[in-house]
Amino acid sequence: MKKGNVNNDKFKVSKLVIIGTFFLFLLLIGRLCYLCLVDYKVGNSTIAAFIKNRNTKEDIIMPKRGTIYDINSNVLANDVVSYTLIAYLSNERVDAKGNKNYVEDIDDTSTKLAGVLGVTSEEIKDVLVKGKESNKYQVEFGTIGKGLSELTKEEIDKLKLQGIDFLKDIKRYYPNGDFASYILGYTVLKEDDDKNKWITGELGLEEYYNDELKGKSGYITYERDKYGYKIANGREYTEPADNGDDVYLTIDNNIQLFIESAVKTAQNDSEAEWVVMAAMDAKTGKILGYSSTPSFDPNLRNMTSYIDPIATLTYEPGSTMKIFSYMCAVDSGNYDGNTKYMSGSKTYTGEDGKETTINDWKKEGWGELTYDQGFALSSNIAVANIVESTINKDDLKACYLKYGFGSKTGFTMNREEAGSIDYTYQIEAATAGYGQGITTTPIQHLQALTIISNNGTMLKPYIVDKIVDTDTGKTIYTGKSKKVGTVVSSTTVTKMKELMASVINGDNTNSTGYLYHMDGYSLIGKTGTAQIYDYTKGKYMSGESDYIYSFSGMFPGDNPEIILYAAIKRPKDTTNYVAPMIKEVEKNITKYLNIEKSNKDKEKYVMESFYNMDIGTSKGYLEGKNIRVLVLGDGNKVTSQYPSTNSTIYEDDLVILKTNGNTKKMIDLTGYSYKEANNILKMMDVSFILEGNGYVYEQSVPVGEDITDTVTIKLKDKY
Repeated sequence: MKKGNVNNDKFKVSKLVIIGTFFLFLLLIGRLCYLCLVDYKVGNSTIAAFIKNRNTKEDIIMPKRGTIYDINSNVLANDVVSYTLIAYLSNERVDAKGNKNYVEDIDDTSTKLAGVLGVTSEEIKDVLVKGKESNKYQVEFGTIGKGLSELTKEEIDKLKLQGIDFLKDIKRYYPNGDFASYILGYTVLKEDDDKNKWITGELGLEEYYNDELKGKSGYITYERDKYGYKIANGREYTEPADNGDDVYLTIDNNIQLFIESAVKTAQNDSEAEWVVMAAMDAKTGKILGYSSTPSFDPNLRNMTSYIDPIATLTYEPGSTMKIFSYMCAVDSGNYDGNTKYMSGSKTYTGEDGKETTINDWKKEGWGELTYDQGFALSSNIAVANIVESTINKDDLKACYLKYGFGSKTGFTMNREEAGSIDYTYQIEAATAGYGQGITTTPIQHLQALTIISNNGTMLKPYIVDKIVDTDTGKTIYTGKSKKVGTVVSSTTVTKMKELMASVINGDNTNSTGYLYHMDGYSLIGKTGTAQIYDYTKGKYMSGESDYIYSFSGMFPGDNPEIILYAAIKRPKDTTNYVAPMIKEVEKNITKYLNIEKSNKDKEKYVMESFYNMDIGTSKGYLEGKNIRVLVLGDGNKVTSQYPSTNSTIYEDDLVILKTNGNTKKMIDLTGYSYKEANNILKMMDVSFILEGNGYVYEQSVPVGEDITDTVTIKLKDKY
């Protein structure tokens, strides 16, 4: 064989070996990639995913929880930022440029931090030294370094201390402390195994509207070192959080304060087991405020009871139910208030022949009375007779159901109770007529009282005025007055107002509510004194003050604007602690909202609908009845009005007519009352703040200018 052929053969073999080796190498690389990316698992992850996850970390970004405001935009609950001080100690914490990101000079760091935190340098140094000795990557400083304010953080940042950093925390803050506590509820900060934190509501509106308030969490993905800590200047990706919605309540901060003060005074004076009081707008069903004892500070969560008193607390209501048993009888058409009966006691014979006697609260009675007199004196026997002769036991139960008792109102609080109005026998119907043997809640009484304040139509109570998207400022929910239906006639309402007025305007010989009377005011209502059943002993308590004392009423009597309910359980003695509460709140609200004390001498009208009518004709018609008229806008047709159609109005009342023209130019509000200014600005559909009480004397936007921002209105007493 020739030498040249041998060399050629060797070259060919070498070439094949190289090519084969190359393809084998490609095959191995391909297989390795397949194993890494697709097939081979480390735990439940591919190798690629395992490496990525080992070197990256995803943390949750807490959204800002929505703020809760009162009706006048005063903050009732909001998020505040706090910081936790940390110090990095590992000398491996060095960035790509070689910069050290850990505490190196312990003495200098301790001295400077101590000066800002108001502690000794030894306290700081002790933490740092022990951390170093224990080879800790980072340390915190206990209570010394927790809950730091933004101001404190800024002071420490100015020191430019190497290795010092902060963990950002958000906590829920209630600026008024123990104020509207069961309305607001409280939140807790929760944390998962990866130290991700979030706030969740656990009581009150914080719980009920948790989904709206909480927002949607974001996240941040970043590179981490072998210790699991974030690499300084490493790559990261952030998905921002969506903040929670803001909730505006119907609660008025000032009215809530009036109620809180009255309730706490009653509690301190009476040493009662509990006290509860609520106020509601009689024409709309808006809850203006409520309070109870025992209470708590939502910042501290130092509660002794998780029962929301207005919707969850059920008890035998006592004689305030006579409002509704009498209303049932009057509306039947069979009631004659002049019918006479013998007060004192009434005996029933059971199916077993056993006799049971019920009594008036004054056991010997008052002799012969009329049914009307019996209402003013809170006679149990009057009701017992009415339920037997004017209406029957089935009629009464049907009326109670129609008035909303025995079922939930749908009030926006979790764990609302329905109470019970179940009974079978005639004697049970008699006791149910004066509020014993049945159970109700305060919110049910407030709802049922709207029947009287709205000429026979019952309204649903509500407590949320609106919900606003925090980011866009758009209103996504608006609370509205909701009619349940017309359940009694206007004639019945007129009679019930007359009966309720007789309770307040009598004296100690002919009424139970004379202590609630104040000259110049026209409160109407009904008192209640309910026995308390002791389930452990199987009988009613018998102590001198072992009762629930209550009051249901409204004012002004001829055209009610405010409904009040109050109750107190087992005070230390038989002193009337409820009357001072009611009178104090009535006086304060009357002054605050500039409510006319009495419309007795004024001409009364029913508000007509002026929708789409000519503005000049409408204005002239109203002014002809001595009604004040304010026209909003420069249009020629009425697009909306206040008060609403069919409302009761009096001469000298203010009627607001909104036109189809521009209503966003500022008008002169000087001299208008708080209530009038509030209604005007709401009709103008602008953002506003009312400061003070009384009458308008100053406004932030000059007359005639376009309104582009929040209008601030200042008020003071006229005199």
